[in-house]
Order: sequence, then C-alpha cells, then structure tokens
Amino acid sequence: INNRIGGKETKRDVRRYRKREAKACLNKKELQKDFIRLSKMEKYKRVPRPKEPTVEGEIRITSVGRVQSYVTYAARLFTEQNREKLMIKATGNAIVRAVSLAEVLKRRFPNLHQLTKCGSTEITDEYEPLEEGLDKVTHSRIVAFMEITLAKEGAAGELDKEDPGYQSPIDQSLVKDYSPEDTMRGRG
Repeated sequence: INNRIGGKETKRDVRRYRKREAKACLNKKELQKDFIRLSKMEKYKRVPRPKEPTVEGEIRITSVGRVQSYVTYAARLFTEQNREKLMIKATGNAIVRAVSLAEVLKRRFPNLHQLTKCGSTEITDEYEPLEEGLDKVTHSRIVAFMEITLAKEGAAGELDKEDPGYQSPIDQSLVKDYSPEDTMRGRG
C-alpha cells in the first residue's frame, strides 16, 4: 500500500487498501454461499417447463443459435410464404442476436417497418427432490425480453406509428437486394 512517491502511506491509500480487502472478503463469502447452495441443489432435479407453441410468423431466438440460420428462415417466411409481418422474440442473452437479426433483415428487404417492445418477465423454475423427505423447491428470476415486429408496407398499417419503439424503414441506399437463391444459400 505504499504510495509511489517517497514510499509513504497516505490516508487515501489505506482507505483504498481496506476497501479492496473488504471487497475480497465479501466475494469470498458470496462464493462460499454459492458453493453451499449448489451443493444442496445436487439433491434436486430441475423439472422441465412446458414449451409454449410458436405462432405462425414468429421466430424465437436462442443464445446458441446462429444469426445466419435465423436470417435464412426469415427470408423463407418473407419470400416463399409471402408473409407481410414477422415477429422476433428473445429473452436474456439472446436479445443481442435478435437485434442483429432485425438489422440484417432491414438491410436485405426494402421498406421494413420496425416496432420494438422491451420489458421483463418473471420465470419460475421448479426442482423436485432426488431423495425422500425433501420438499419441492421453486426459484423465481426476472429476465429481460424483447419483441421486434418487422412489417412490409402492406402490413405496416397494423403497427402503432406513435409507439416509442416504432422505426420507419431505413433509406433505400442502405438496402442491398438479394435474390431468394442468395439468401437461401448456406455457408461454403
């Protein structure tokens, strides 16, 4: 904790050192609590939640999916199925991929209107015991979500243009037209 000038300790240096030591102790205590909690959780098995069915024209983004795969699927919805509107949904770490997907699609398909809604939702996980004599455990957590609706000109009337999350189509010079074959083609 010596000061660089003259090797003397100042009060500020001592305060910084004590603060750093206190933080290290707190982190150590938190790690111990986490270890105890995890060792207790070894006696439980998570109950899988039932999956909600997806609606037509909806893409659910996961944190492990590749954006290019989602782009290909969205292109198929817009071109082959002639969809006028598409909804992209993501939670937690997948939000970044959802935003990337929306931006890529806006630059591949002309005149796409965008409506973005953000929020948070509570997810409850249930754990059932592996040993007798233990009770079921529930764990609630709050997770951020994002819903991005992209609509072509024909379906843009359904979007609320006064909503704070509304974005009008980007400039045509930024859109690069792709043929359906280019969009559907995989890597390599």
